[in-house]
Amino acid sequence: MAAVIIYMSLHGCAEKAAVMLSKISWKEVDLVNLREHPPPDLGKYDTVIIGGSIHMETIQDKIKKFCNENEQELLGKRLGLYLCHIYEGESALIQFRNAYTKKLRDHAVAKGLFGGELNIEKMSPYEKSLMKKAGGVDKNISRINQQAIEGFGRVIFHLDKS
Repeated sequence: MAAVIIYMSLHGCAEKAAVMLSKISWKEVDLVNLREHPPPDLGKYDTVIIGGSIHMETIQDKIKKFCNENEQELLGKRLGLYLCHIYEGESALIQFRNAYTKKLRDHAVAKGLFGGELNIEKMSPYEKSLMKKAGGVDKNISRINQQAIEGFGRVIFHLDKS
């Protein structure tokens, strides 16, 4: 059986993380961006990884909807959940808890907070204006945590000895 990474990426951070994760595995990994493709048939996979990013303080609606509609089936899979975010510490943990249900979080064998990016060039004029007003951000910021992604990959793909 194979693995699938189901994600949603607006400006590219969650997609970068998905690609990085897929390269860690020794098995076949399909990548499905819910922004561009319909959800896959989960019956083909033994390992399911779900990832998204935070926009306007919440994960994308399509990710939440997918998780809610498929929760029972996801609870029967080897599950990993990740989140791309710009906040750190307790704020990042709160966003993770708000992104995924307690049942899914408790079932997941791998949970990842992968940091994030603000990519000004990919933002709409409205988003740019909000970023400038909210935090004075007018240039790209990258805080992707490659170590967190690699550690998550070792766990979800059984590469650690534990």
